[in-house]
Amino acid sequence: MLCDICKQNVATVHLTQMVEGKTKKVDLCEACSKEKGVDDPTGFSLADLLLGLGAAQEVEQSLPSGEAKCSRCGFTHSDFKKTGRLGCAECYTTFAEGLEGLLKNMHKGTKHLGKAPAAFRQTLDLSDKLQSLQVRLDKAVSDEQFESAAQIRDEINSVKNQITELASG
Repeated sequence: MLCDICKQNVATVHLTQMVEGKTKKVDLCEACSKEKGVDDPTGFSLADLLLGLGAAQEVEQSLPSGEAKCSRCGFTHSDFKKTGRLGCAECYTTFAEGLEGLLKNMHKGTKHLGKAPAAFRQTLDLSDKLQSLQVRLDKAVSDEQFESAAQIRDEINSVKNQITELASG
């Protein structure tokens, strides 16, 4: 089995990690494992494994030159690279430029939505749909497309009925 990084040497270090319920395996040769700091727990970059090999280099390239430092906790980019974690909430602002791409790779988006009961999530989705339909209705009326407006009005009534059913059921 060849090294996942250099693709030339035989892999002697095999790492396995569970990410979002899926098993990720990384096979490294001796030289690449030392370069990545796998043999030195203090120098090992968790960000590389969590985000895929080369993620730390991506962060380095996206950050401005010079070591950025959090004004609140003193955390640096090097600290983030070593631990894969930020020091405080202010770090998100300090390192925002380089983090957005990484967060998109790690998560489905950069906005935290959290968990919600299924019925509540459906109600939110229907409310969003209702708003977009209202915008479409207003545009159809202003453009004097009354047939389209009537169809959209019927669709709005249907969505309102669905919301009422969810609220009462």
